[in-house]
Amino acid sequence: MSDLDLSVLREEYARAGLDESDLEPDPFAMFDRWMSEAHEAIRHDANAMVVSTVGADFAPSSRMVLLKGVSEAGFVFFTNTGSRKGQELAGNPRCALLFPWHVLERQVRVDGVATPLPRADVEAYFASRPHGSRLGAVASHQSQVVADRGELEAAYDEAAARYPDDVPTPEEWGGYVVRPEVVEFWQGRTSRLHDRLVYRRTAGDRGGWVTERLAP
Repeated sequence: MSDLDLSVLREEYARAGLDESDLEPDPFAMFDRWMSEAHEAIRHDANAMVVSTVGADFAPSSRMVLLKGVSEAGFVFFTNTGSRKGQELAGNPRCALLFPWHVLERQVRVDGVATPLPRADVEAYFASRPHGSRLGAVASHQSQVVADRGELEAAYDEAAARYPDDVPTPEEWGGYVVRPEVVEFWQGRTSRLHDRLVYRRTAGDRGGWVTERLAP
Protein backbone atom coordinates (compact mmCIF):
# COMPACT_ATOMS: atom_id res chain seq x y z
CA MET A 1 0.00 0.00 0.00
CA SER A 2 1.02 3.62 -0.53
CA ASP A 3 2.43 5.73 2.30
CA LEU A 4 -0.23 8.34 1.50
CA ASP A 5 -2.21 9.16 4.65
CA LEU A 6 -5.78 9.55 3.41
CA SER A 7 -7.02 10.60 6.85
CA VAL A 8 -5.29 13.99 6.62
CA LEU A 9 -6.47 14.88 3.10
CA ARG A 10 -9.07 17.62 3.26
CA GLU A 11 -9.91 20.99 1.75
CA GLU A 12 -11.56 23.93 3.43
CA TYR A 13 -14.54 24.98 1.29
CA ALA A 14 -14.88 28.73 1.13
CA ARG A 15 -15.82 29.69 -2.44
CA ALA A 16 -19.45 30.60 -1.81
CA GLY A 17 -22.59 30.01 0.19
CA LEU A 18 -26.16 29.09 -0.69
CA ASP A 19 -29.05 30.87 0.98
CA GLU A 20 -32.76 30.33 0.58
CA SER A 21 -32.95 33.70 -1.18
CA ASP A 22 -30.56 32.34 -3.85
CA LEU A 23 -32.99 29.63 -4.97
CA GLU A 24 -34.92 29.75 -8.24
CA PRO A 25 -38.69 29.02 -8.16
CA ASP A 26 -38.20 25.39 -9.22
CA PRO A 27 -35.28 22.93 -9.30
CA PHE A 28 -35.06 22.89 -13.09
CA ALA A 29 -34.32 26.61 -13.30
CA MET A 30 -31.87 26.26 -10.42
CA PHE A 31 -30.16 23.32 -12.10
CA ASP A 32 -29.94 25.18 -15.38
CA ARG A 33 -28.16 28.04 -13.62
CA TRP A 34 -25.70 25.77 -11.82
CA MET A 35 -25.07 23.65 -14.93
CA SER A 36 -24.19 26.78 -16.92
CA GLU A 37 -21.77 27.84 -14.20
CA ALA A 38 -20.29 24.32 -14.03
CA HIS A 39 -19.79 24.28 -17.80
CA GLU A 40 -17.97 27.60 -17.67
CA ALA A 41 -15.73 26.42 -14.81
CA ILE A 42 -15.11 22.80 -15.83
CA ARG A 43 -15.72 22.51 -19.59
CA HIS A 44 -14.65 18.86 -19.73
CA ASP A 45 -17.72 16.68 -19.14
CA ALA A 46 -19.50 19.07 -16.80
CA ASN A 47 -22.62 17.05 -17.68
CA ALA A 48 -21.11 13.83 -16.26
CA MET A 49 -23.26 12.32 -13.54
CA VAL A 50 -23.29 9.24 -11.36
CA VAL A 51 -26.36 7.05 -11.92
CA SER A 52 -27.17 4.67 -9.07
CA THR A 53 -29.58 1.76 -9.42
CA VAL A 54 -30.59 -1.23 -7.29
CA GLY A 55 -30.82 -4.84 -8.44
CA ALA A 56 -33.28 -7.55 -7.57
CA ASP A 57 -30.89 -8.69 -4.83
CA PHE A 58 -31.03 -5.15 -3.33
CA ALA A 59 -27.36 -4.60 -4.19
CA PRO A 60 -26.73 -1.01 -5.34
CA SER A 61 -24.49 -0.14 -8.28
CA SER A 62 -23.22 3.18 -9.62
CA ARG A 63 -21.58 4.39 -12.80
CA MET A 64 -20.83 7.62 -14.68
CA VAL A 65 -22.94 8.60 -17.69
CA LEU A 66 -23.51 11.87 -19.52
CA LEU A 67 -26.65 13.96 -19.05
CA LYS A 68 -28.07 14.64 -22.51
CA GLY A 69 -31.05 16.81 -21.74
CA VAL A 70 -33.10 18.35 -18.96
CA SER A 71 -36.58 19.86 -18.92
CA GLU A 72 -39.55 19.92 -16.59
CA ALA A 73 -40.10 16.30 -17.62
CA GLY A 74 -36.81 15.31 -16.03
CA PHE A 75 -33.18 14.40 -16.66
CA VAL A 76 -32.33 12.48 -19.84
CA PHE A 77 -29.57 9.97 -20.55
CA PHE A 78 -28.99 7.21 -23.12
CA THR A 79 -27.48 3.77 -22.69
CA ASN A 80 -27.58 0.11 -23.65
CA THR A 81 -30.77 -1.22 -22.08
CA GLY A 82 -29.22 -4.69 -21.82
CA SER A 83 -26.51 -3.34 -19.52
CA ARG A 84 -26.61 -3.85 -15.78
CA LYS A 85 -28.19 -0.45 -15.22
CA GLY A 86 -30.76 -1.11 -17.95
CA GLN A 87 -31.74 -4.43 -16.46
CA GLU A 88 -31.91 -2.98 -12.97
CA LEU A 89 -34.06 -0.05 -14.11
CA ALA A 90 -36.41 -2.52 -15.80
CA GLY A 91 -36.92 -4.24 -12.46
CA ASN A 92 -36.89 -1.13 -10.30
CA PRO A 93 -37.14 2.27 -12.02
CA ARG A 94 -36.26 4.22 -8.88
CA CYS A 95 -32.75 5.65 -9.16
CA ALA A 96 -30.46 8.42 -7.97
CA LEU A 97 -28.29 10.90 -9.87
CA LEU A 98 -25.26 12.79 -8.58
CA PHE A 99 -23.42 15.69 -10.23
CA PRO A 100 -19.99 16.07 -8.52
CA TRP A 101 -18.78 19.56 -9.35
CA HIS A 102 -15.69 19.59 -7.10
CA VAL A 103 -14.12 22.64 -8.75
CA LEU A 104 -17.09 24.74 -7.62
CA GLU A 105 -17.35 22.91 -4.27
CA ARG A 106 -20.86 21.88 -5.31
CA GLN A 107 -22.98 18.80 -5.74
CA VAL A 108 -26.49 18.21 -7.05
CA ARG A 109 -28.32 15.08 -5.95
CA VAL A 110 -31.51 13.80 -7.60
CA ASP A 111 -33.87 11.05 -6.41
CA GLY A 112 -36.43 10.02 -8.99
CA VAL A 113 -38.06 7.46 -11.24
CA ALA A 114 -36.75 6.51 -14.69
CA THR A 115 -39.06 6.00 -17.65
CA PRO A 116 -37.90 4.70 -21.06
CA LEU A 117 -37.89 7.31 -23.81
CA PRO A 118 -39.94 6.89 -27.00
CA ARG A 119 -38.11 5.02 -29.74
CA ALA A 120 -38.20 8.07 -32.00
CA ASP A 121 -36.25 10.08 -29.42
CA VAL A 122 -33.71 7.29 -29.04
CA GLU A 123 -33.14 7.00 -32.79
CA ALA A 124 -32.85 10.75 -33.22
CA TYR A 125 -30.18 10.96 -30.54
CA PHE A 126 -28.31 7.89 -31.83
CA ALA A 127 -28.15 9.43 -35.32
CA SER A 128 -26.53 12.55 -33.83
CA ARG A 129 -23.62 10.62 -32.30
CA PRO A 130 -20.20 10.49 -34.00
CA HIS A 131 -19.84 7.62 -36.44
CA GLY A 132 -17.27 5.86 -34.27
CA SER A 133 -19.49 6.02 -31.21
CA ARG A 134 -22.36 4.48 -33.17
CA LEU A 135 -20.11 1.66 -34.33
CA GLY A 136 -18.97 1.14 -30.75
CA ALA A 137 -22.58 0.79 -29.62
CA VAL A 138 -23.14 -1.91 -32.24
CA ALA A 139 -19.94 -3.76 -31.35
CA SER A 140 -20.25 -3.65 -27.56
CA HIS A 141 -22.91 -5.57 -25.69
CA GLN A 142 -22.49 -3.49 -22.58
CA SER A 143 -21.79 -5.28 -19.28
CA GLN A 144 -21.36 -8.66 -21.00
CA VAL A 145 -18.15 -10.64 -20.44
CA VAL A 146 -15.61 -10.59 -23.31
CA ALA A 147 -12.56 -12.82 -23.61
CA ASP A 148 -10.11 -9.97 -24.15
CA ARG A 149 -9.60 -6.59 -25.80
CA GLY A 150 -9.03 -8.31 -29.13
CA GLU A 151 -12.56 -9.70 -29.18
CA LEU A 152 -13.99 -6.23 -28.70
CA GLU A 153 -11.79 -4.69 -31.39
CA ALA A 154 -12.69 -7.47 -33.83
CA ALA A 155 -16.38 -6.79 -33.24
CA TYR A 156 -15.77 -3.09 -33.90
CA ASP A 157 -13.90 -3.81 -37.13
CA GLU A 158 -16.73 -6.07 -38.27
CA ALA A 159 -19.28 -3.34 -37.56
CA ALA A 160 -17.16 -0.77 -39.39
CA ALA A 161 -16.99 -3.01 -42.46
CA ARG A 162 -20.73 -3.65 -42.37
CA TYR A 163 -21.75 -0.01 -41.82
CA PRO A 164 -19.30 2.33 -43.59
CA ASP A 165 -21.92 5.09 -43.70
CA ASP A 166 -25.22 4.91 -41.86
CA VAL A 167 -25.29 2.87 -38.66
CA PRO A 168 -28.71 1.54 -37.61
CA THR A 169 -29.80 2.02 -34.02
CA PRO A 170 -29.29 -1.26 -32.15
CA GLU A 171 -32.45 -2.75 -30.67
CA GLU A 172 -30.88 -2.73 -27.21
CA TRP A 173 -29.95 0.96 -27.42
CA GLY A 174 -32.33 3.17 -25.45
CA GLY A 175 -32.75 6.16 -23.22
CA TYR A 176 -34.46 7.26 -20.02
CA VAL A 177 -35.95 10.37 -18.50
CA VAL A 178 -35.64 10.55 -14.72
CA ARG A 179 -38.59 12.39 -13.19
CA PRO A 180 -37.23 13.93 -10.00
CA GLU A 181 -39.00 13.70 -6.68
CA VAL A 182 -36.19 15.28 -4.67
CA VAL A 183 -33.41 17.59 -5.88
CA GLU A 184 -30.70 18.70 -3.45
CA PHE A 185 -28.28 21.57 -4.10
CA TRP A 186 -25.15 21.24 -1.96
CA GLN A 187 -22.61 24.03 -1.51
CA GLY A 188 -19.43 23.46 0.51
CA ARG A 189 -18.81 25.83 3.42
CA THR A 190 -16.08 26.35 6.00
CA SER A 191 -15.83 24.10 9.06
CA ARG A 192 -17.91 21.50 7.18
CA LEU A 193 -21.10 23.52 7.83
CA HIS A 194 -22.18 22.98 4.25
CA ASP A 195 -25.37 24.40 2.76
CA ARG A 196 -27.90 21.76 1.70
CA LEU A 197 -31.10 23.14 0.19
CA VAL A 198 -33.66 20.65 -1.07
CA TYR A 199 -36.66 20.82 -3.39
CA ARG A 200 -39.32 18.16 -2.70
CA ARG A 201 -42.18 17.53 -5.09
CA THR A 202 -45.61 17.95 -3.53
CA ALA A 203 -48.35 15.36 -4.00
CA GLY A 204 -50.11 15.04 -7.35
CA ASP A 205 -49.02 15.46 -10.94
CA ARG A 206 -49.93 19.13 -10.82
CA GLY A 207 -48.15 19.67 -7.54
CA GLY A 208 -45.36 22.16 -7.10
CA TRP A 209 -42.26 22.13 -4.96
CA VAL A 210 -41.46 22.82 -1.34
CA THR A 211 -37.96 23.67 -0.17
CA GLU A 212 -36.14 22.92 3.05
CA ARG A 213 -32.67 23.11 4.53
CA LEU A 214 -30.88 19.99 5.75
CA ALA A 215 -28.14 19.86 8.36
CA PRO A 216 -24.80 18.90 6.86
